[in-house]
Amino acid sequence: MAFGWIDEQAHVRRRAGLVRTLRPRPADSPLLDLASNDYLGLARHPEVTEGAARAARTWGGGSTGSRLVTGTTELHSQLELELAEYCGFEAALVFSSGYAANLAAVTALAPHGSLIVSDAGNHASLIDGCRLARGTTQVVGHADPEAVRKALQTHEGPAVVVSDTVFSVDGDAAPLAGLAEACREHGAGLVVDDAHGLGVLGDGGRGAPHAAGLAGADDVVVTVTLSKSLGSQGGAVLGPARVIDHLVNAARTFIFDTGLAPAAAGAALAALHLLRREPARAARAREVAAELHARLTAAGHEAVRPDAAVVSVRAPSPEQAVRWAADCRTAGLAVGCFRPPSVPDGISRLRLTARADLSEAQIERAVRVIGETRP
Repeated sequence: MAFGWIDEQAHVRRRAGLVRTLRPRPADSPLLDLASNDYLGLARHPEVTEGAARAARTWGGGSTGSRLVTGTTELHSQLELELAEYCGFEAALVFSSGYAANLAAVTALAPHGSLIVSDAGNHASLIDGCRLARGTTQVVGHADPEAVRKALQTHEGPAVVVSDTVFSVDGDAAPLAGLAEACREHGAGLVVDDAHGLGVLGDGGRGAPHAAGLAGADDVVVTVTLSKSLGSQGGAVLGPARVIDHLVNAARTFIFDTGLAPAAAGAALAALHLLRREPARAARAREVAAELHARLTAAGHEAVRPDAAVVSVRAPSPEQAVRWAADCRTAGLAVGCFRPPSVPDGISRLRLTARADLSEAQIERAVRVIGETRP
């Protein structure tokens, strides 16, 4: 029978407590949201939604084609120019998603004969980029510059080191300075995904590479998403102009994909303008994360100290993590639930995202609900 193997896999998932389901949310949810990645609380900000609406009225509902045909508007170019300038890079290239941006950066910068050194805790999009690239991938220990150094020593040709800047599972930060030093000792490039750093880390939310003094370096390429701190959708690659020009000509997820919808570009640009005007939002997101962590650990939970806006609370098992998250939802609190295979170490977690617009009362309520529903 065609696709008969699907039933067996579904059975295995059910037995392991790993079934995933879609849960459509209403436009006006009564839940306190600590599950989304809207770190700065901008997704529904009037300036951001008006930026999306204005762009749709001006440019239409879709971009109408790939970026190299009709999918590049003046709005896309303006977003690329301002995003690069704000984060401290020479140039930027906008993609339809952060996933597509990561696939582009890794595959286009790791040709045949090259070595890719990839952190064991990297996001799935970076992992898939490594799998699709023509270079050879070597996975090294998590956040370990010395392991990166040893891997680079085994290779004579071109090499690139790939890492998240802030890892999405535990919210811990990569040792960017150490990684850059290891790369420079061996003439390797550094490609980092700043999806969870942009808008949260660095001066005014300019990102983790900016905070580490790597912005604008000719051997550093950064990918970002527009769907987290900027409250929109899409992704971008930032780096030297010659790298961006290369991606325009070589990155398949750029050449063959329909361009980002104008509404998403307009929303992201409006959010960037707002962040530029209100840089304290970044610091507030970090403060909320630190306060959540302090209150959770004081209440006896095993929580990982956050380096940005992600707070991870460990659960006893996948099944109990699912039940815990469901009980939180019943009590009016939306939290993330990370289980294998999404977590590389096999440890299930509740994943909380701090938001700059959370009040003290909301923080207190969240901690209380997590404690009351603890398995």
